[in-house]
Amino acid sequence: MNKKIVTLAIFSLLPLVAFATGEHEVSGEVGKYFNMTGRENDFLPRIFNFLIFAGILYYLIANPIKNFLSNRSDAIAKQLREIEEKMKTAEKNKKDAMSKLKDSEKKAKEIISDAKKEALVLSEKIMLTNASELENLSKQFNEKTVSETRKSTKSTIDSILNENIDNNDISINDKQVISAISTKVVA
Repeated sequence: MNKKIVTLAIFSLLPLVAFATGEHEVSGEVGKYFNMTGRENDFLPRIFNFLIFAGILYYLIANPIKNFLSNRSDAIAKQLREIEEKMKTAEKNKKDAMSKLKDSEKKAKEIISDAKKEALVLSEKIMLTNASELENLSKQFNEKTVSETRKSTKSTIDSILNENIDNNDISINDKQVISAISTKVVA
């Protein structure tokens, strides 16, 4: 309210300052005005007209301007609240994402360590399986070698015996036949 009074006083006294700088002359245009009105100038009616104009202008424009400014400040406040809410939501989302990232990193480390352990277990299992298979193959090879050696020896002996010795060449008595049969039966 004090600002309005001060502003009104400044606008009302401003024309006084402007008129105070000029000289008063009774002749010319001022003389005609004095002859018509009986006053030297029209300062007071002009101030009165200006005050009426300012009052009407204030009456017509003050409320729309106040409403506009009030609505504008409310809209700005609403936008600020929305921005703050978005920032809080974004901050919360960021925290959630960071916690998920930490969890993911922890899970990734666990998966890697589990995979390494599993790889070691599988490699040991494969090594044991391969070692037992090699041992089995070695046994089979040795058995096969012994078997083939026996076959080869038997076939060699048979061929030598069949080629060189005839039934007439061998003289066996009864005691030798019984001894050969008994050794065959015991073995």
